[in-house]
Amino acid sequence: MASEIESSTARSRYGLVLTALAPVIPQILGSAFNIWYNATVIEPMLTAALRQRFFDTVVVYNAVVYPVGVYLWLKRIFSFRGLLDRLQPDVGGQTVPLQELTQARRRLIHLPWFAAAICGVAWYLCIPVFIGALLQVQNPLEPGLLWHLPISFCVSGFIAVTHSFFLVELASQWGTFPFFFRDARADRTPNIFTLSLRGRGIVWAVSASICPIASLLLLLVAPRSPATNEAWLAVFVGVIGIAFGMFTAVMMSRLVAKPIDKLRAAADAVSRGNLSVDLGRAGARRADEFGQLLCEFDQMVQELREKEKLRQTFGLHVGRRAAERILARDPGLSGVEEEITVMFVDMRSWTARANASPPAEIVEIMNHFFRVSVRAVEEEHRGMVNKYLGDGFMAIFGAGDSDSNHARDAVSAGRGILAAVNELNEKLSVQGRAPIQIGIGIHSGPAIVGSIGSPQRLEFTAIGNTVNVASRVQGLTKRVGRPLLVTAAVRDQLRDWFTFEELPPQEVSGIEGRVMIFAVTA
Repeated sequence: MASEIESSTARSRYGLVLTALAPVIPQILGSAFNIWYNATVIEPMLTAALRQRFFDTVVVYNAVVYPVGVYLWLKRIFSFRGLLDRLQPDVGGQTVPLQELTQARRRLIHLPWFAAAICGVAWYLCIPVFIGALLQVQNPLEPGLLWHLPISFCVSGFIAVTHSFFLVELASQWGTFPFFFRDARADRTPNIFTLSLRGRGIVWAVSASICPIASLLLLLVAPRSPATNEAWLAVFVGVIGIAFGMFTAVMMSRLVAKPIDKLRAAADAVSRGNLSVDLGRAGARRADEFGQLLCEFDQMVQELREKEKLRQTFGLHVGRRAAERILARDPGLSGVEEEITVMFVDMRSWTARANASPPAEIVEIMNHFFRVSVRAVEEEHRGMVNKYLGDGFMAIFGAGDSDSNHARDAVSAGRGILAAVNELNEKLSVQGRAPIQIGIGIHSGPAIVGSIGSPQRLEFTAIGNTVNVASRVQGLTKRVGRPLLVTAAVRDQLRDWFTFEELPPQEVSGIEGRVMIFAVTA
């Protein structure tokens, strides 16, 4: 946090100054190359009179053209100063009209092009000016001058223009974009033109490779001065080429490789389930393809976070397994018939306990009971707590999982719930509270499982006679005095897994004939 504050302070103090000084180094590099080329190639072609005119033109041209270029550049830079002061964090950045801010953002994004235009005019205007000045002394000029002189200014100018573009872009993105694009994306500014990735590659290749190599090749056909040492000349050209290449590579690394590294790290984090990555700030400060890519990736991660939050919140209300099934398919008004096992669980004498105990105590006991029951059903035995029914609940086993032994899972979950309730009763006994008594009824059979309801309100559940029988069997637990009862359909599937005690058949409301029930003993 402290480092961010220090960085913001440094930007507010030096960001605009750094942007203003960004073209200085490229001009020095271009001038150095131009001076070297002129001294090595151009000067041997000049007579004494031409040489004097050449140097006089250098002085006059630099005294007239470059002050004009500096004035135009500083005027554009200082046009951002007042607005930048109003956008500082301490004033909130809320007093700038949107239209004014949009125009300033557009000019800021185009600032590298403005710098490149000034540099280009200043350098390439040299070609007609110097050739015209020399023609006034000697006409016609030596043919070598007519193509070496333009090459000298073209190569030097291209180096200065491209490096000015990249440095101004870097400086403005660091020093001013964080203030102008604090709450907006630079790539969504209307009517902007940015350099594409393909264009950057071409410019980098020409600036870092073609210009120095072309200069070496041209020197092969250029006349030699008697004082020129060809070995040292080759070394000098090689050093110049390497320096330009390294300088350009560093800038391209900051402008291209760095956002790619951020995207790669973010993609790796998301693939491992880490959705806390944030590329919004980095993307908002880029108006080019990388800015759009970073922002869109960040938007995708935000949507993933929202969906994950929805899934987790949804799962808390309908159960994790039910949420996964609903989200995995269209939540329409549909259902499929499946062979499942249904469990009903109910707490006995809960109304009497509620009348005799404070509400806070009732909620505490109920939450503890549901917590251990849900863990036994969903985490330990692959079931699905489908709905809470006051002081009980309904659970489904085998829905969407035809390979599972859902009857065994249900009985095992029932035994787990009984064991957890016994532990809870021991704690309640120590506290002097009445124990919890529960009844569990389990039945297996076909049922319709799916989203059922109206288009305005759906419920993921199971319906059918299997559900009704399981509910009735649960109601029999109080009559027969056994906490865990199953039907013959369950017993027949689990003869080799559990020990059952057959109880007298019972009459059940709504079901013809007596129902055979069994108590699970081991």
